Amino acid sequence: MDDYVGHFEESSKESGNICLAAHNRGYKNNYFSRLKELQEGDEITYTYHNIERTYMVTKHEIIENTDWSNLEPTEENTITLITCVENEPEYRRCIQGIEKKRM
Repeated sequence: MDDYVGHFEESSKESGNICLAAHNRGYKNNYFSRLKELQEGDEITYTYHNIERTYMVTKHEIIENTDWSNLEPTEENTITLITCVENEPEYRRCIQGIEKKRM
């Protein structure tokens, strides 16, 4: 995670629940530095090789660092973003979004 956004190996990189993690401060690369600003209804764009999807934020919550329930597989295309909570090592910020259907 020092150089890239991390991917939870149990999740897909292409469909279902794509689960990613990154630093938000204090490191050379803080890819999720503005993650805490996201609100329900905001958009997240995910690009991986030839795939580009847009997701709408549906959840923004603080979870315990032992709570892995948000990483479970999903039928619909979902994105889950995880990062630390400042000065609270026992907690994580969790953002989830569902894919916006193209019209």
